[in-house]
Amino acid sequence: MTGVLAKGLDLAKLVFSSGGPGTAQLVLNNACNANCDFCGFARERLSRDRWRYVERQGALDALSILYRQGIRYVVLTGGEPTLHPNHVEFVRRGADLGLSMIMVTNGALLKPPKVNELIDAGLAHLSISIDAADQETHERNRGLPGVCDRIVDANRILGRAGIPTTAIVTVSKLVDFDALPDFLRQLGFAAASFSYPMTTLPSFYLSYSDSELVDYSNDELLDVFARIKRLKKLFPILNPARSLDEMQRFLRKEPQRHECLAGWRLFFVDWDLMVWRCQAWDEPICSIYDFDSSKYVRDGCTKCMINCNRDVSLMQGAAVSLHDSWQAVKRGRFVAAGKAIGWRATLDSLSALTEQQAHLRRLSAKR
Repeated sequence: MTGVLAKGLDLAKLVFSSGGPGTAQLVLNNACNANCDFCGFARERLSRDRWRYVERQGALDALSILYRQGIRYVVLTGGEPTLHPNHVEFVRRGADLGLSMIMVTNGALLKPPKVNELIDAGLAHLSISIDAADQETHERNRGLPGVCDRIVDANRILGRAGIPTTAIVTVSKLVDFDALPDFLRQLGFAAASFSYPMTTLPSFYLSYSDSELVDYSNDELLDVFARIKRLKKLFPILNPARSLDEMQRFLRKEPQRHECLAGWRLFFVDWDLMVWRCQAWDEPICSIYDFDSSKYVRDGCTKCMINCNRDVSLMQGAAVSLHDSWQAVKRGRFVAAGKAIGWRATLDSLSALTEQQAHLRRLSAKR
């Protein structure tokens, strides 16, 4: 009970001081053992002599610095993060600090001993990439024969340990939306999230490609988002409905209701330990060793549709409104405090949070 109370007080403090707990992606490497057609990290695109790994002590330092800056969720990603020789140690250090440690993986190295190592280290959540609605298509695009069997085994072991997993499905022309729910259930998933296609990025990050598989017109993407909304009735999809609405407004070039919090409550740390506001930015903010609240950026940006930033930003909107209102009250600006709530955006945020909680309850019941 004391631990729950401490976490509650920590959350409240973060809401009023900065708009809620922050999230950071920590990129362990650019190395990858998969060969996805729509990704610049594919093993046939990025040769081994160009592979880079975050330095061990630097990553451990980064976790401590991120925690001090109010980050409470860290997503270990790559490349393929399980190729980093110290990835289990990073999970353990983060968990010991009080961070919720999440990992995104293609699943190729998830043999049972590895899965159990991650469980023992304190992994909070595992996201596994899925490209299609059948095993043959998925494994052919990944260039990873047998990976689906590994995913089934990993989901079974993690489920017994009470650790949730999510299928991360890249929107591409490989996806059969009608067949997808049954395939995800066969693999052992109880929830999925869609990653929106990217054909270019201004940063160094290579999680994009000019592949025909992700070459969509705006009208085609609008239809994809409509299909994802319909799919939510058949399978738990973690992209909030209000966020899907926002992405459709983005494609129609309509005014956006929700600012992206990348650079303020969401950050991206690369393998050189440089902090970026997000993958879609063309220059870093600073080194992790210079990172503090003076480096935060909040400018109402809505320039892209990277789902991991836009979805989280929408869900955190209610906490941000409360923070903005409290800051106005402290300055004696009571009219401004009322306006800061931003009722429409706050209601959208609360709706997304309610939807997310319903999915989490289903996951708990499933386990």
